[in-house]
Amino acid sequence: MVKHIQLAKGKEKALNRLHPWIFSGAIAREDQAEEGDLVEVLSFDGKRLAIGHYQSPKASIRVKVLTFGYEDFDDNWWRKQVHNAIQLRKDLGYFDSKETNAFRLIYGEGDGLPGLIVDQYDHNLVIQCHTLGMYNMRHKITSILCELLGDDVSTIYDKSGDSLKGHDVESGFLIGDTVEADIRENGSSFRVNWVTGQKTGFFLDQRDNRALLGSMSDGKKVLNAFAYSGGFSVFALKGGAAHVDSVDLSEKACELADVNAEINGSADKHRSIASDVQAFLKDMDKDYDIVILDPPAFAKRRKAVHKAVQAYKRLNATAMKNMKPGTLLFTFSCSQNVTTQMFTDTIRAAAIEVGRPVQILQELRQPNDHPENIFFPEGHYLKGLLLRIG
Repeated sequence: MVKHIQLAKGKEKALNRLHPWIFSGAIAREDQAEEGDLVEVLSFDGKRLAIGHYQSPKASIRVKVLTFGYEDFDDNWWRKQVHNAIQLRKDLGYFDSKETNAFRLIYGEGDGLPGLIVDQYDHNLVIQCHTLGMYNMRHKITSILCELLGDDVSTIYDKSGDSLKGHDVESGFLIGDTVEADIRENGSSFRVNWVTGQKTGFFLDQRDNRALLGSMSDGKKVLNAFAYSGGFSVFALKGGAAHVDSVDLSEKACELADVNAEINGSADKHRSIASDVQAFLKDMDKDYDIVILDPPAFAKRRKAVHKAVQAYKRLNATAMKNMKPGTLLFTFSCSQNVTTQMFTDTIRAAAIEVGRPVQILQELRQPNDHPENIFFPEGHYLKGLLLRIG
């Protein structure tokens, strides 16, 4: 029996604007549902407004919407959504590219499948579910992916154990057993292990920004902070950088950055440093020409925004203080709850604190395989600025 969620009077406005989240404050009455259940969302006067996955009676986001109104919701719906996501990447040229064979195949709300991430690494797919509802559908999604992609898929790994911690969920192979591969991004090579690596194994969302860095790196000394596997470092080296330092707290990440520098033939110009980034920036050399600050998300929840903003300000102020005039700074936030304006204001506050003139050269964002649903501004999670420090 389908469970029902009834909205309070006048609380259907966000749904009518096709925003795919229903917050607890909008609900007047709900049937007793379990996390992951499909529920029908009704207006105050009983009209069906949506169908979605129930989160939890304790969650502020109570329902993540799959369909709106009276749209049919069956196996054909699932196939259509996955097909549309794949077709978009085909239209964007990812499947035909000889330079890039790693990209995001399905991006949650951006592809009308909230709670589902699928990344493609050559012939290997990594699924990561962020809701129990999507996790319950993983076998159906796997079947559809295999049907639509055929020989393009040899392994599908489910990494939902990392994203659904606290639930009885374990990561594991759905088909195949390949654990890593050397992938290509704009002609550079990277070793990716989706079993042991962070997120799904690689940060695909910085592809365009890494290419931009490479185009500006000829003859430059570059610092890549929070380097992880050295994505920015490899592109700086490919672009002709004189020297690149990769700094990360994780020694394993530093080892992987060294591997990626080596397989791209640039190990002699690369150095990895296992260190706390904030501590490193306090005493860093003042002769870097380009600095990249790409920290992990500081605000995974709304209540953490204030602390996150202070952390971004502190981090950027420390770096700016030790930069020579003319240094280029690539600085980022991947915190969904920190808006573009909030991030820009925070960087401005850091510049004021250290008394440095700063020019904004370019706003940076996620690439087109991470499409943003125009009705869901939260999908624009990666914010960045290219700055020149005076």
